[in-house]
Amino acid sequence: MPREIKVKSVLNKAKGRDSWFLDNYTVNLYSSCSFNCLYCYIRGSKYGTNLETSLSVKSNAIEVLDKQLANRAKKGEHGIIVLSSATDPYLQIEERYELTRQALEVILKHRFPVHIITKSDMIVRDLDLLHQIDQEAILPTDLQQTLGRGVIISFSFSTIDNKVGKIFEPGATPPSVRLETLKKVLAEGFLSGISMMPLLPFISDTTESLHNMFGTFRDCGADYALPATITLFGDGKADSKTLVLNAIRKHYPELEQRYINYFKDGTDMPAYYRNAFYKKMEELSKEYDLPNRILDAKKLKM
Repeated sequence: MPREIKVKSVLNKAKGRDSWFLDNYTVNLYSSCSFNCLYCYIRGSKYGTNLETSLSVKSNAIEVLDKQLANRAKKGEHGIIVLSSATDPYLQIEERYELTRQALEVILKHRFPVHIITKSDMIVRDLDLLHQIDQEAILPTDLQQTLGRGVIISFSFSTIDNKVGKIFEPGATPPSVRLETLKKVLAEGFLSGISMMPLLPFISDTTESLHNMFGTFRDCGADYALPATITLFGDGKADSKTLVLNAIRKHYPELEQRYINYFKDGTDMPAYYRNAFYKKMEELSKEYDLPNRILDAKKLKM
């Protein structure tokens, strides 16, 4: 069972709006994550090797969020709220606690726009609320003409292969189910696309895999695709670098030395790899007509 904790604040103001996710604020209603992705940046000794065992529920989050949004709205400080930046808003325990649904009700009440980032299919439960937010949210002045709507929904993928997903995202909704959920959300008329973060070196970033992914996302009707390389932290037994290397050693032994070489001196792939990666992503974005920025989505220009 997850722990229930009390918090003094749940709404976090971003220092600057990220050009990818367009966040003015972030909200995390749960702490840790039962999806247990090996590459997750929140990993470390604080949560242990199995993130699900350290789950916490912010039991007073809705009351606190209501007060914080009321204060921001009173000051005219409406901005895009990202759900969630450090955990998925639709973990399995959301079925019991329904904090995300309650938060969306509060967000609608105060007319804030929202960007949901998820690996789950549970989001379809809340499409009724999201339709209302999409119509009624008050956008920041500089986004009123360019964005013009109150809801963005991004589905996170590091792979579209269920077998690969089971290795690196063992607790998450299978990629195939996510793809079907993406289609449902798009059919409802929402602005929705893909967070390809992170792609897995030599596994999901190969030429064959990339063309398969971009082609699949295009055929689903995705409005955008946001690709990024992997970052791995730490050498402790619960750190992402250790856990990913263990998985590579077990499932892809032929890649082990390459991973070791790339991450022996830091957290990121080498600069030459990253430069080639983003050049390739630009080419694929144009080839498959999938913008790599939300504000470039064709749906916004219709």
